[in-house]
Amino acid sequence: MVHQTIRINSAIAPTASSNNSHMTRFLVWVFFILGALAGCSSTPVTVPARVELPTGLDTQATPSDVLMRPRARWVPASWSELPGWDSDRTAEVWPALLRSCDRPATGWANICAQARLSAPADDAAARAWLQSRLNPYRIESLDGSAQGLITGYFEPIIVASRKPQGLFQVPLYAPPADLASRKPYWTRQELETLPAAQAAIRGRELAYLADPLALLSLQIQGSGRLQLSEPDGSQRTVRMAYAGNNDQPYKSVGKWLIEQGELRPDQASWPGIRAWAQLNPQRVGELLWANPRVVFFREEALVDVNAGPRGAHGTALTPGRSVAIDPASVPYGSAMWLDTSEPLSSTPLRRIVMAQDTGSAIVGAVRVDYFWGWDAPAEQQAGRMKQPLRAWVLVPKT
Repeated sequence: MVHQTIRINSAIAPTASSNNSHMTRFLVWVFFILGALAGCSSTPVTVPARVELPTGLDTQATPSDVLMRPRARWVPASWSELPGWDSDRTAEVWPALLRSCDRPATGWANICAQARLSAPADDAAARAWLQSRLNPYRIESLDGSAQGLITGYFEPIIVASRKPQGLFQVPLYAPPADLASRKPYWTRQELETLPAAQAAIRGRELAYLADPLALLSLQIQGSGRLQLSEPDGSQRTVRMAYAGNNDQPYKSVGKWLIEQGELRPDQASWPGIRAWAQLNPQRVGELLWANPRVVFFREEALVDVNAGPRGAHGTALTPGRSVAIDPASVPYGSAMWLDTSEPLSSTPLRRIVMAQDTGSAIVGAVRVDYFWGWDAPAEQQAGRMKQPLRAWVLVPKT
């Protein structure tokens, strides 16, 4: 779904060992250049091991080679190194794993064929099944750092109208017909103020929202559910999915407020930004124009209310078990182990997830955007999430 991960406050977070800020955060443009030169091949290249592996942790032998990717290196590890491995509700990952198997990653075809035969009876059986078929590798940046950053995202649910009426005056657009012929396309400010730019998007309105910040949230997340009032008076819920952008850079409005001296860094969360907007309605346009990027959408039927939007991998996201990654560090469809904590808490968050999405700010080795879902708690958790992270990729045995 190519969202901009960092939903406001994540964009101002410190960059973690360079793992794509699911969209903005950061650093390591050198890695970006190296990644472009090296390509994004999904097949890692083996090089001689450069680290000493722990011994005596597992009876099962582990591979001895470090695997290199354009923006990361994978260092062989043992299952005993994965914090909380024996405590996860591992069987919960099965729906997400099977969705990834619709487009299996390199080396996963046989494992996917076996996974489709039957689901494990319980968590212990799921762990044993995975452990017998996969090997863990610690993900590190190219300079050897295993420390990274995790943020969160969600799918907004927004009340909207098919036609402009009452408070519903903020249009949400499908891609304009000339989007591919003008790069970069008009900025957000130009689309709202220049006659030529306005003419290009006239007639492309899909729906109207009541709140310009709701539109910004939808554009940052990359997808959302609209509870629509139709012209005939009926109500229905549809999904607005990512369909392109104007090729302008993403700029965090939270960071802009900090630079303006309007908010402190600890205040630049989504609730803090909303509170500022309510106190400064005359400056909301200025706030929005600080982010020139505009995302365009396409409407999709909401076939399964229990499935998330499609990620960049092309499969539906699963709350709590799908993440966005930098595909130059971890291939789509890979299984990963996360070691982090709950937002604003010391409660451990350690679980197996599937790499099924990416974001323009998610760049680097140990960089993950965690999909929370689509309800109010998901929004709250996603908006607060900005924790240190360690991560492992689980690689099929050869």
